[in-house]
Amino acid sequence: MSNAVASELQRYPRTGRFLLGRFRNALSNGEKQLVEDLIEREEEIANGELIARRGEECSISTILIEGFARRVIERNGYPHIVGLQVPGDFIDLQGFALKRLDHDLYALGPARVGRVSHVRLRDVLVDQPHLARLLWFATLLDAAIHREWICKLEDLDAAGRVAHVFCEICQRLDFVGLGSQSGFSLPLTQAQLAGMCGTTTVHMSRALRRLREATGVTFRHGKLECFDKAALVSYCEYDPSYLYGPGELHFSGRDYAD
Repeated sequence: MSNAVASELQRYPRTGRFLLGRFRNALSNGEKQLVEDLIEREEEIANGELIARRGEECSISTILIEGFARRVIERNGYPHIVGLQVPGDFIDLQGFALKRLDHDLYALGPARVGRVSHVRLRDVLVDQPHLARLLWFATLLDAAIHREWICKLEDLDAAGRVAHVFCEICQRLDFVGLGSQSGFSLPLTQAQLAGMCGTTTVHMSRALRRLREATGVTFRHGKLECFDKAALVSYCEYDPSYLYGPGELHFSGRDYAD
């Protein structure tokens, strides 16, 4: 973890990862404190525990402080993972506008979350238009990630899709100071990974074998070991621009102040 990230977490222990790697530098210290103070309570969530239920009326939104979460849409008794969330994400901020989510949110491994009432969010939107715009950006970022997933499901075979998922997770963890040179640990089963990539568990096993043979990457028991990230990126021609960090679509905090 860099000194800059450690400093943010020391000052803002619950929300210091919010927008890290993107537009956190566009937030003033006062705005960072406002985000920190939005959290009215914290909760420890067990692995697999429901965080937010599809169809229920939303009166709060949730920021992921520690751990991971998965977005799930169930069809014919089968849970489809349609999104992953990492620490620092406002994982159901869209519920403020939609009032009912079209999917469920579950903890992926043990997690700690902060709950924010929509009453308090409404006050921020009225009184803090610049901060409101950055909260809007955070919501639209989820949509950008979903669009990229759709494209990759069409463009890549199973091995390429899983390589793309691994690259994205590595990049998003790097943004929030949780990256590693050799991979990551994420309590994701091979069956869940198969569902994310639109294939079966059997085909995922074959895809992981092809990926290992081509890049040296291994994924076992929820742990990715990758000692040649360049080979992994090259395998799926990964372009992280859609994450709006450094890259083709990047704007500085100064640019975003207008």
